[in-house]
Amino acid sequence: MPEPTGVIHDIGYQRYTGPRLGRRYVFGALYLHGVRTAFGLGRSAKAKIFPWLVVGIVLMVAAAVTAIRSQIGETVMTYAQFADSMSWLVIFFTAVAAPELVSRDLRSGVLPLYFSRPLSHADYPLAKLLALVTALFLLLGAPQLVMFLGAAFTSDGMGGVWDELLDLLPGLLYAGLWAAVFASIGLLIASLTGKRAFAAGGIVAVFLMTTPVVGVLSILPAQAANQLAGIASPPTLVQGVGVWTMRDLLITDPDGVVPDLGPFGPVYALAAVALVAACVTLLLARYRKVAAR
Repeated sequence: MPEPTGVIHDIGYQRYTGPRLGRRYVFGALYLHGVRTAFGLGRSAKAKIFPWLVVGIVLMVAAAVTAIRSQIGETVMTYAQFADSMSWLVIFFTAVAAPELVSRDLRSGVLPLYFSRPLSHADYPLAKLLALVTALFLLLGAPQLVMFLGAAFTSDGMGGVWDELLDLLPGLLYAGLWAAVFASIGLLIASLTGKRAFAAGGIVAVFLMTTPVVGVLSILPAQAANQLAGIASPPTLVQGVGVWTMRDLLITDPDGVVPDLGPFGPVYALAAVALVAACVTLLLARYRKVAAR
Protein backbone atom coordinates (compact mmCIF):
# COMPACT_ATOMS: atom_id res chain seq x y z
CA MET A 1 0.00 0.00 0.00
CA PRO A 2 1.57 3.34 -1.01
CA GLU A 3 2.35 5.77 1.76
CA PRO A 4 0.35 9.04 1.74
CA THR A 5 2.29 11.97 0.46
CA GLY A 6 1.68 15.69 0.85
CA VAL A 7 2.95 18.84 -0.77
CA ILE A 8 3.52 22.15 0.96
CA HIS A 9 2.90 25.13 -1.29
CA ASP A 10 4.58 28.42 -0.42
CA ILE A 11 1.98 31.05 -1.27
CA GLY A 12 3.91 33.88 0.31
CA TYR A 13 1.98 34.10 3.59
CA GLN A 14 3.71 36.21 6.20
CA ARG A 15 2.79 36.86 9.79
CA TYR A 16 1.78 40.39 10.79
CA THR A 17 4.79 42.11 12.30
CA GLY A 18 3.41 45.64 12.67
CA PRO A 19 2.27 47.33 15.87
CA ARG A 20 -0.76 45.87 17.65
CA LEU A 21 -2.75 48.94 18.59
CA GLY A 22 -4.96 47.22 21.14
CA ARG A 23 -8.13 48.07 23.01
CA ARG A 24 -7.65 51.83 23.33
CA TYR A 25 -7.25 52.26 19.59
CA VAL A 26 -10.36 50.17 18.88
CA PHE A 27 -12.36 52.26 21.36
CA GLY A 28 -11.15 55.48 19.74
CA ALA A 29 -11.94 54.19 16.26
CA LEU A 30 -15.47 53.24 17.34
CA TYR A 31 -15.96 56.66 18.93
CA LEU A 32 -14.74 58.58 15.89
CA HIS A 33 -16.78 56.43 13.54
CA GLY A 34 -19.83 57.03 15.76
CA VAL A 35 -19.48 60.80 15.61
CA ARG A 36 -19.13 60.66 11.83
CA THR A 37 -22.14 58.35 11.57
CA ALA A 38 -24.32 60.69 13.64
CA PHE A 39 -23.77 63.41 11.04
CA GLY A 40 -23.96 61.06 8.06
CA LEU A 41 -20.29 61.48 7.16
CA GLY A 42 -18.81 58.67 5.12
CA ARG A 43 -22.28 57.49 4.13
CA SER A 44 -24.67 58.11 1.25
CA ALA A 45 -26.04 61.55 0.39
CA LYS A 46 -29.48 60.46 1.61
CA ALA A 47 -28.08 59.75 5.07
CA LYS A 48 -26.69 63.29 5.27
CA ILE A 49 -29.96 65.10 4.51
CA PHE A 50 -31.63 65.13 7.93
CA PRO A 51 -28.61 65.66 10.24
CA TRP A 52 -27.25 68.49 8.14
CA LEU A 53 -30.70 70.01 7.77
CA VAL A 54 -30.87 70.20 11.57
CA VAL A 55 -27.33 71.61 11.69
CA GLY A 56 -28.31 74.23 9.13
CA ILE A 57 -31.41 75.23 11.11
CA VAL A 58 -29.59 75.70 14.42
CA LEU A 59 -26.79 77.65 12.76
CA MET A 60 -29.28 79.90 10.95
CA VAL A 61 -31.10 80.58 14.22
CA ALA A 62 -27.79 81.44 15.90
CA ALA A 63 -26.82 83.72 12.99
CA ALA A 64 -30.22 85.43 13.06
CA VAL A 65 -30.03 86.02 16.82
CA THR A 66 -26.52 87.43 16.42
CA ALA A 67 -27.56 89.73 13.58
CA ILE A 68 -30.59 91.06 15.46
CA ARG A 69 -28.51 91.70 18.55
CA SER A 70 -25.91 93.62 16.57
CA GLN A 71 -28.69 95.84 15.14
CA ILE A 72 -30.68 96.60 18.29
CA GLY A 73 -27.83 96.35 20.77
CA GLU A 74 -29.72 94.08 23.17
CA THR A 75 -29.55 90.38 23.97
CA VAL A 76 -32.35 88.58 22.14
CA MET A 77 -31.58 85.09 23.43
CA THR A 78 -29.02 83.97 25.99
CA TYR A 79 -26.74 81.00 25.37
CA ALA A 80 -28.66 78.87 27.86
CA GLN A 81 -32.00 79.85 26.32
CA PHE A 82 -30.73 78.71 22.93
CA ALA A 83 -30.44 75.11 24.18
CA ASP A 84 -34.01 75.22 25.49
CA SER A 85 -35.31 76.65 22.23
CA MET A 86 -33.68 73.89 20.18
CA SER A 87 -34.84 71.01 22.41
CA TRP A 88 -37.39 69.65 19.91
CA LEU A 89 -34.78 69.49 17.17
CA VAL A 90 -32.47 67.67 19.56
CA ILE A 91 -35.19 65.06 20.19
CA PHE A 92 -35.60 64.30 16.49
CA PHE A 93 -31.84 64.37 15.86
CA THR A 94 -31.42 61.82 18.66
CA ALA A 95 -34.22 59.69 17.22
CA VAL A 96 -32.38 59.50 13.89
CA ALA A 97 -28.77 59.28 15.10
CA ALA A 98 -29.11 56.72 17.92
CA PRO A 99 -30.56 53.93 15.74
CA GLU A 100 -27.86 54.57 13.15
CA LEU A 101 -25.22 54.04 15.82
CA VAL A 102 -26.43 50.75 17.31
CA SER A 103 -29.54 49.31 15.63
CA ARG A 104 -27.76 48.66 12.33
CA ASP A 105 -25.08 46.56 14.05
CA LEU A 106 -27.71 44.59 15.97
CA ARG A 107 -29.67 43.82 12.83
CA SER A 108 -26.67 42.85 10.70
CA GLY A 109 -25.24 40.59 13.44
CA VAL A 110 -21.71 42.02 13.42
CA LEU A 111 -21.40 42.42 17.19
CA PRO A 112 -19.66 39.03 17.63
CA LEU A 113 -16.95 40.34 15.30
CA TYR A 114 -16.49 43.42 17.49
CA PHE A 115 -16.30 41.36 20.67
CA SER A 116 -13.81 38.92 19.12
CA ARG A 117 -11.28 41.76 19.18
CA PRO A 118 -9.55 43.19 22.28
CA LEU A 119 -12.78 44.97 23.17
CA SER A 120 -14.85 44.37 26.28
CA HIS A 121 -18.64 44.24 26.29
CA ALA A 122 -18.65 47.67 27.96
CA ASP A 123 -16.32 49.39 25.50
CA TYR A 124 -18.70 49.16 22.55
CA PRO A 125 -21.76 50.85 24.16
CA LEU A 126 -19.63 53.41 25.97
CA ALA A 127 -17.89 54.42 22.73
CA LYS A 128 -21.26 54.75 20.99
CA LEU A 129 -22.71 56.72 23.92
CA LEU A 130 -19.75 59.08 24.03
CA ALA A 131 -20.06 59.59 20.27
CA LEU A 132 -23.76 60.50 20.54
CA VAL A 133 -23.11 62.84 23.49
CA THR A 134 -20.39 64.55 21.45
CA ALA A 135 -22.66 64.90 18.41
CA LEU A 136 -25.49 66.43 20.46
CA PHE A 137 -23.08 68.74 22.28
CA LEU A 138 -21.68 69.96 18.96
CA LEU A 139 -25.23 70.46 17.71
CA LEU A 140 -25.99 72.81 20.60
CA GLY A 141 -22.52 74.15 21.36
CA ALA A 142 -21.33 75.17 17.90
CA PRO A 143 -24.20 77.67 17.36
CA GLN A 144 -23.47 79.16 20.77
CA LEU A 145 -19.89 79.76 19.65
CA VAL A 146 -21.27 81.54 16.58
CA MET A 147 -23.35 83.74 18.88
CA PHE A 148 -20.31 84.37 21.08
CA LEU A 149 -18.08 85.39 18.19
CA GLY A 150 -20.74 87.78 16.89
CA ALA A 151 -21.17 89.32 20.34
CA ALA A 152 -17.41 89.52 20.94
CA PHE A 153 -16.80 91.50 17.75
CA THR A 154 -19.50 94.00 18.70
CA SER A 155 -18.54 94.32 22.37
CA ASP A 156 -16.90 97.38 23.88
CA GLY A 157 -13.40 96.32 24.80
CA MET A 158 -12.07 93.22 26.53
CA GLY A 159 -14.40 93.72 29.46
CA GLY A 160 -17.40 93.07 27.23
CA VAL A 161 -15.73 90.00 25.73
CA TRP A 162 -15.02 88.65 29.22
CA ASP A 163 -18.64 89.14 30.25
CA GLU A 164 -19.75 87.27 27.14
CA LEU A 165 -17.39 84.42 27.97
CA LEU A 166 -18.81 84.19 31.48
CA ASP A 167 -22.27 83.86 29.93
CA LEU A 168 -21.10 81.34 27.33
CA LEU A 169 -19.52 78.84 29.71
CA PRO A 170 -22.75 78.08 31.64
CA GLY A 171 -24.54 77.80 28.31
CA LEU A 172 -22.05 75.17 27.13
CA LEU A 173 -22.39 73.26 30.41
CA TYR A 174 -26.15 73.37 29.99
CA ALA A 175 -25.77 72.04 26.44
CA GLY A 176 -23.65 69.23 27.85
CA LEU A 177 -26.46 68.34 30.26
CA TRP A 178 -28.97 68.21 27.40
CA ALA A 179 -26.58 66.02 25.43
CA ALA A 180 -25.90 63.57 28.28
CA VAL A 181 -29.56 63.08 29.21
CA PHE A 182 -30.89 62.77 25.67
CA ALA A 183 -28.04 60.55 24.44
CA SER A 184 -28.30 58.09 27.35
CA ILE A 185 -32.07 57.70 26.91
CA GLY A 186 -31.96 57.55 23.12
CA LEU A 187 -29.14 55.01 22.90
CA LEU A 188 -30.73 52.74 25.50
CA ILE A 189 -33.99 52.62 23.57
CA ALA A 190 -32.20 52.12 20.24
CA SER A 191 -30.20 49.20 21.68
CA LEU A 192 -33.40 47.22 22.29
CA THR A 193 -34.19 46.61 18.63
CA GLY A 194 -32.38 46.10 15.37
CA LYS A 195 -35.07 47.90 13.38
CA ARG A 196 -34.21 51.56 13.02
CA ALA A 197 -37.80 52.67 12.37
CA PHE A 198 -39.00 51.05 15.60
CA ALA A 199 -36.08 52.51 17.53
CA ALA A 200 -36.69 56.03 16.19
CA GLY A 201 -40.41 55.80 16.94
CA GLY A 202 -39.73 54.54 20.46
CA ILE A 203 -37.35 57.40 21.21
CA VAL A 204 -39.81 60.05 20.03
CA ALA A 205 -42.66 58.33 21.88
CA VAL A 206 -40.78 58.32 25.20
CA PHE A 207 -40.15 62.06 24.99
CA LEU A 208 -43.61 62.97 23.76
CA MET A 209 -45.65 60.64 25.98
CA THR A 210 -44.04 61.96 29.16
CA THR A 211 -45.00 65.56 28.37
CA PRO A 212 -48.75 65.15 29.17
CA VAL A 213 -47.77 63.61 32.52
CA VAL A 214 -46.07 66.87 33.45
CA GLY A 215 -49.22 68.78 32.51
CA VAL A 216 -51.41 66.55 34.70
CA LEU A 217 -49.10 66.76 37.71
CA SER A 218 -48.76 70.53 37.38
CA ILE A 219 -52.50 71.11 37.92
CA LEU A 220 -52.92 68.84 40.94
CA PRO A 221 -54.03 70.59 44.15
CA ALA A 222 -50.87 69.52 46.01
CA GLN A 223 -48.20 72.19 45.69
CA ALA A 224 -45.35 69.70 46.04
CA ALA A 225 -46.71 67.72 43.09
CA ASN A 226 -46.80 70.91 41.00
CA GLN A 227 -43.21 71.75 41.87
CA LEU A 228 -41.98 68.20 41.17
CA ALA A 229 -44.00 67.77 37.97
CA GLY A 230 -41.05 68.54 35.69
CA ILE A 231 -39.20 65.42 36.84
CA ALA A 232 -41.68 63.26 34.91
CA SER A 233 -40.33 64.27 31.48
CA PRO A 234 -36.67 64.45 30.34
CA PRO A 235 -36.92 67.90 28.68
CA THR A 236 -38.61 69.54 31.68
CA LEU A 237 -36.22 67.72 34.01
CA VAL A 238 -33.24 69.28 32.25
CA GLN A 239 -34.96 72.68 32.20
CA GLY A 240 -35.60 72.36 35.94
CA VAL A 241 -31.90 71.79 36.57
CA GLY A 242 -31.17 74.84 34.43
CA VAL A 243 -33.65 77.02 36.31
CA TRP A 244 -32.15 75.95 39.63
CA THR A 245 -28.50 76.48 38.63
CA MET A 246 -28.66 79.43 36.20
CA ARG A 247 -32.01 81.09 36.73
CA ASP A 248 -30.86 84.56 35.63
CA LEU A 249 -29.57 83.22 32.30
CA LEU A 250 -32.73 81.27 31.49
CA ILE A 251 -35.38 83.69 32.74
CA THR A 252 -34.61 87.19 31.46
CA ASP A 253 -38.20 88.45 31.21
CA PRO A 254 -39.50 89.58 34.63
CA ASP A 255 -43.08 89.33 33.36
CA GLY A 256 -42.66 85.85 31.91
CA VAL A 257 -43.86 82.56 33.34
CA VAL A 258 -41.36 81.42 35.96
CA PRO A 259 -41.27 77.69 36.79
CA ASP A 260 -41.82 77.22 40.49
CA LEU A 261 -39.44 74.55 41.75
CA GLY A 262 -39.86 75.49 45.39
CA PRO A 263 -37.15 73.84 47.50
CA PHE A 264 -36.82 70.95 45.05
CA GLY A 265 -34.07 72.32 42.80
CA PRO A 266 -31.48 69.84 44.16
CA VAL A 267 -34.01 67.05 43.64
CA TYR A 268 -34.11 67.89 39.93
CA ALA A 269 -30.32 67.71 39.74
CA LEU A 270 -30.21 64.38 41.59
CA ALA A 271 -32.98 63.02 39.36
CA ALA A 272 -31.05 63.99 36.23
CA VAL A 273 -27.89 62.28 37.50
CA ALA A 274 -29.88 59.19 38.54
CA LEU A 275 -31.59 59.05 35.14
CA VAL A 276 -28.31 59.12 33.23
CA ALA A 277 -26.73 56.58 35.60
CA ALA A 278 -29.72 54.24 35.29
CA CYS A 279 -29.72 54.45 31.48
CA VAL A 280 -25.98 53.78 31.27
CA THR A 281 -26.28 50.84 33.69
CA LEU A 282 -29.11 49.30 31.67
CA LEU A 283 -27.20 49.93 28.44
CA LEU A 284 -24.17 48.07 29.79
CA ALA A 285 -26.39 45.23 31.01
CA ARG A 286 -27.97 45.04 27.57
CA TYR A 287 -24.62 44.59 25.83
CA ARG A 288 -23.37 42.21 28.48
CA LYS A 289 -26.30 40.02 27.51
CA VAL A 290 -25.58 40.46 23.79
CA ALA A 291 -21.91 39.59 24.27
CA ALA A 292 -22.84 36.40 26.16
CA ARG A 293 -24.83 35.00 23.23
